Amino acid sequence: MTAENKKIILFDGVCNLCNSAVQFIIERDKKDVFRFVTLQSDFGKEICSYIGIDPKMTDSIILYEPGIAYYYKSQAAFKIASQLGSFYSLLAVFKVLPRKTCDSIYDYIAKNRYSWYGKKEHCMIPSPELKAKFI
Repeated sequence: MTAENKKIILFDGVCNLCNSAVQFIIERDKKDVFRFVTLQSDFGKEICSYIGIDPKMTDSIILYEPGIAYYYKSQAAFKIASQLGSFYSLLAVFKVLPRKTCDSIYDYIAKNRYSWYGKKEHCMIPSPELKAKFI
């Protein structure tokens, strides 16, 4: 399992909304751009430490482009959507809104995600078919 030349999406592995988002991205990642890591995993914690984010203090998805940059909150969502092509790349039009506005909406959803969508006891275990997408 390698992430060479791949963009890494770090996500909350116990969040039902986050897991649904990961499944959504995998189904539409036709160019095989992304790999996935839970924030709770050792590798997820290692990446967070490297980029200077405390995984216990974030309730955001993080898009990490090794050696290039990282994005979180709404900016990560826009960057991910732009890679999915088709209609989803049009969501990047919302980047014209002030970042503070987009992040406020993102934060509201993130704050309520467990009560709205629920939470798992453990991180999801990918099926054998999807295992190659996870690090």
